[in-house]
Amino acid sequence: MSVTKTTHRIDRKVVQDDVLHVGAPNVGDRAYFDQLVDQIFQRRWFTNDGCVVKELEAKLRSYLGVKHCFAVCNATNGLQLAYRALNLTGEVIVPSFTFVATAHAAQWCGLTPVFADVDRDHHTICPHSIESLITEKTSAIVAVHLWGNPCDTQAIEDVARKHGLAVVYDAAHAFACSKDDQRIGNFGDCEVFSFHATKFFNTFEGGAITTNDDALAERLALIKNFGFAGMDTVVDLGTNAKMPEICAAMGLSLLPCLDQLLERNRHNHQLYRAHLDGIPGLRLLAYDHLQQTNWQYVVVEIDESRFRVSRDELVARLHAEQIRARRYFYPGCHRMEPYRSMPRHQNLTLPNTETLCNRVICLPTGSAIDEADIERVCRVIRGY
Repeated sequence: MSVTKTTHRIDRKVVQDDVLHVGAPNVGDRAYFDQLVDQIFQRRWFTNDGCVVKELEAKLRSYLGVKHCFAVCNATNGLQLAYRALNLTGEVIVPSFTFVATAHAAQWCGLTPVFADVDRDHHTICPHSIESLITEKTSAIVAVHLWGNPCDTQAIEDVARKHGLAVVYDAAHAFACSKDDQRIGNFGDCEVFSFHATKFFNTFEGGAITTNDDALAERLALIKNFGFAGMDTVVDLGTNAKMPEICAAMGLSLLPCLDQLLERNRHNHQLYRAHLDGIPGLRLLAYDHLQQTNWQYVVVEIDESRFRVSRDELVARLHAEQIRARRYFYPGCHRMEPYRSMPRHQNLTLPNTETLCNRVICLPTGSAIDEADIERVCRVIRGY
């Protein structure tokens, strides 16, 4: 489904200073956003599943091709809702090479994250690593579509069925991405998107949970609103995970611009590849040409033995030139607190994760930069 409308526009460049950031927010149709905000103020309905949130959820269901979509206040809270709605207990298997919220959400729910290694080429969780970690305490696999690269969903779900496990996908990076012609959002028991300001599609702050399971959807609807089943009837331990109306307005103002944003990201990625291809010791992560992606992350691996300087030295040089490149996801969740102090993790070795944590850089992209900015970044990198 295409949502591009010629009456909507995105700003060519919205950052006015000389600093280039990874994850500078995309901005949609400001006039449309202002119109929606005026309506919100006229109605004086700012939260509690107002009509703007409901419209966003309906359009997301249509775009993603899913039965159920719940807009939430952020993806971390969305993961917590998913874990609770699935009645997970004991241990959940997660990749260590991910943003720490994937693990933190589980720990907050009283679950124990068990860290798996990732595939060296695609950076997503390795199905073979998963199977070796399953015990009688394991209740779920939590996989991450990292950089918008889809996981090996078939292998993961085969393992889950074999052992009777739930599957939750952290799809924080993967809005508008597909796996085998099916939108991300349709896999596992449920998937959780991030609409944080740094993401390809944002609602200032927010997220969404998608599922095709009617029973799970009913439970998610219940617990995202304090467990209320009626005006005065609370039937479960819920929380407040609702998205406010103004955040939904931001999302609605961006939806008509998705195709333009996708094309901008694709063009930026191609420019980076043209400038950086052939540099010894530098690998620009490729996206699978058979899958649809959002091109949101320009991910570079630095092999110090061939590039002549380390990843961290390159990052320092870029920062000195006001280019805020980021190292991801250093040092790996299993080397962060509270996990590194836990006895089971102190001698944990995840070779692919640890290699990537010392090699990966993300470079600026998105609608806030232009071709001259990309050339500026690449001149600094080629200076080595």
